[in-house]
Amino acid sequence: MESRILQLIAALRSSGVRVSLAESAEAFSAVDLMGIQDREEFRLSLRATLIKNLKDIPTFEKLFPLFFGSRQPPQMGGNPSDEMTPEEARMWAEAMRQFAEGLRQRMERLMNGEPLTKSELEALAGMVGLNQAQSLEYKNWMTQRMLKAMSFPEVQKAMKELMAQLAQMGMSRERIQEIREMIQQNMQGMQEQIQQFAGQRIAENLSERPRSDNIDSLMNRPFEMLSDADKKLLQREVKRLAAALRTRIALRQKRAKNGQMDPKATIRANLKYHGVPMEIKHKNRVSKPKIVVICDVSTSMRFCSELMLSFLFALQGQVRKTHAFAFIDHLESISEDFSGADADEAIVSVLRRMPSGHYNTDLGWSLNDFQNEYLDTLNSGTTLLIVGDGRNNYFDPRLDIFSVMARRATRTIWLNPEPVTMWHGDSDMPKYAPLCSNVLKVGNLRELADAVDELMTT
Repeated sequence: MESRILQLIAALRSSGVRVSLAESAEAFSAVDLMGIQDREEFRLSLRATLIKNLKDIPTFEKLFPLFFGSRQPPQMGGNPSDEMTPEEARMWAEAMRQFAEGLRQRMERLMNGEPLTKSELEALAGMVGLNQAQSLEYKNWMTQRMLKAMSFPEVQKAMKELMAQLAQMGMSRERIQEIREMIQQNMQGMQEQIQQFAGQRIAENLSERPRSDNIDSLMNRPFEMLSDADKKLLQREVKRLAAALRTRIALRQKRAKNGQMDPKATIRANLKYHGVPMEIKHKNRVSKPKIVVICDVSTSMRFCSELMLSFLFALQGQVRKTHAFAFIDHLESISEDFSGADADEAIVSVLRRMPSGHYNTDLGWSLNDFQNEYLDTLNSGTTLLIVGDGRNNYFDPRLDIFSVMARRATRTIWLNPEPVTMWHGDSDMPKYAPLCSNVLKVGNLRELADAVDELMTT
């Protein structure tokens, strides 16, 4: 209990609530006096001793149940199959057999009312970046991410199809309604379990966060977990990283100038010596890549693309030519914006011209724009770089165009902030990925910097 109170105090401090050592001591004294048997008295004793400002009460009320709430998962429903007749059970088994394995397992689990285990919740947390979340504002968003990782939207759609299939097989309307209500109840219970876990994990993250974040921790924090202040710090850090990369890449390119021996050039150069070789000639290896970059600047990808453009602008001296494009629901050339000397002004200009909003990302249509107007920027000496999450909102991904683009380029590299486990739903990455030379995960600044270094390695 003492450790949980200390975690609560640390989380309050990380959330901006001032709690002195004297107030912490008063809290422990109050708990010793009032006890913990009555949860409401326990809560009020902590609030009275730790909170001295009315504006901090909402923060306390959000954090307290996350540390001292029930550790039991929400109540799940029963199993309606227990009351089915043998014929109804046969219909259910036949309907489930026809489902894809992943959906079938999830549907059976919901049917049986099985909550998620601790290890499953931990795996989901690692998959969606919950362990780096340090603001309660992200609790609902993280819950949705975890549900999406479990294919919940697909399961909900599959349930409707399953009910229709059972009706066609002859199951009674009353039994189908009973099954539907039980599964929905169990889905709600599992969603509440995930939301409860997400809140508790974020509260624990807050309690463990140091007083001031350093650059190293920010570089490892997922882009979607960054505050506006964090983003400003990382924008400055990009310039330092780019300078270090520029030096390393320039040295790498200098060393690469002398490649393998060129026999024909050596023979020609030594004709004046009657064919006796005295001057060895080498083939110069062109190590500066030509890049065509297409960036998704929709809301979910905006900051990642912004940092990537900052890197490319800073590395212009190590690139032969860069053709830059940005898209949300259509494609625009932004190369002209980067013809000046100020990268920050160029990026601001691009983002102002293509503001974020609640309209659907459509990479397929943007690829069509590229094919119609800019396909000649790709040739055998070009690296095609895509920065995006591959989510097309169920529009046509235009794989036919993308495959042509990939064939024309020397190599195609895709930078995606999402792990492979999130490539489902409206994600077309499973279709795009086989056409790429490489797909790199860039969920934070460190991964993005490593990807840029690999991109510049020829």
